[in-house]
Amino acid sequence: MLPGVGVFGTGSTARVLVPLLKAEGFEVHALWGPSEEEACCLAKELSIPFHTSRSDDVLLHQDVDLVCIYIPPSMTRQIAVKALGIGKNVVCEKAATAVDSFKMVTAARYYPQLLSIMGNPLRFLPAFIAMRQHLVDGYVGEVNVCDVRVYGPSLLDQTYGWTCEELMGGGGLHTVGSSIIDLVSYLTGAHAQRVHGLLRTFVQQNGNIRGIRRVTSDDFCFFQMLMGGPGSTSAGVCCTVTLNFNMPGSFTHEVMIVGSSGRLLARGADLYGHRNDSRTEELLLKESGYSGPEATDIPLPHLQGLSSMVKALKQSFQAREERRSWARGPVASAATFEDGLYVQSVVEAVKRSSCSGEWEGVDIMSQEPDPNHNLCEALQRNKN
Repeated sequence: MLPGVGVFGTGSTARVLVPLLKAEGFEVHALWGPSEEEACCLAKELSIPFHTSRSDDVLLHQDVDLVCIYIPPSMTRQIAVKALGIGKNVVCEKAATAVDSFKMVTAARYYPQLLSIMGNPLRFLPAFIAMRQHLVDGYVGEVNVCDVRVYGPSLLDQTYGWTCEELMGGGGLHTVGSSIIDLVSYLTGAHAQRVHGLLRTFVQQNGNIRGIRRVTSDDFCFFQMLMGGPGSTSAGVCCTVTLNFNMPGSFTHEVMIVGSSGRLLARGADLYGHRNDSRTEELLLKESGYSGPEATDIPLPHLQGLSSMVKALKQSFQAREERRSWARGPVASAATFEDGLYVQSVVEAVKRSSCSGEWEGVDIMSQEPDPNHNLCEALQRNKN
């Protein structure tokens, strides 16, 4: 049985997600927005019966059993943890920090019967599902190199907000790079062990953001990852990622994996392959066509992946008679909250590397740090 849905967010993803949910038979009962005006406007546009700017009104709504959270990263942890505690299934975007991610992991472990997945749509894109299967089948041989390039227009909102602030989760690395980090690990089965990165903010002010306000989030990011672990070769996988959001126009989205006997290339939503013993590149999977709502500020692979993710959610809940029950099979490829913690750990390591200019190790948090740690250290120094 399909659960009733409550959606947090009024941005581009929420505007696309709601029609996709309705097209698959989900009933969207409630919408949360940062203000009553925004929530009311979008609720009327998308024909959602209930809207609010108070989070508890959605979480406690009697008809809502699945919560989809697409809000600023700094708010994600609070809503996700509370939703799980109330007994709601959760699909959400990334958190702002590794500490927030760790708290989400703790909540998910405490309520294992509830659905708790990260909403990275790239894992559900048919091209990447096929790419992963080809890698398992040995199309490229031993995986040596992964190269990712994402180019596109500015990610900044029209007005000053969280997208402008690095500390609030804005910027290309956090917004798009986190999805890429998760995708590469999903495809190769390897995790980043050491990283080296460079972040820059070339556009610090524009026509809408000026005066005393400046953009601190990155619009250009380049980083390298040395990856290892289960599924990787003894020498590891070398990965390079370039994110450039200073190019007005359509998005360029390419993921290439090179191995000892060939390479695979996902160009947009199409998959190509080239074996070393062949002279020509072959088309392995052609984009089937996206018929959902459009959003010019979301790359096509993300739109198609989001559509496929909603279909997987439908299959997962339809397999059970209870509204809050779900089957793991259809969403087995989804990123877990543990994956979200790993991704956030890599993001923070890249930021440290950009500041230090050195290679940085990726340390995944195993226990929540003492919030008074710095204060205790200062007191101890004064005592001595």
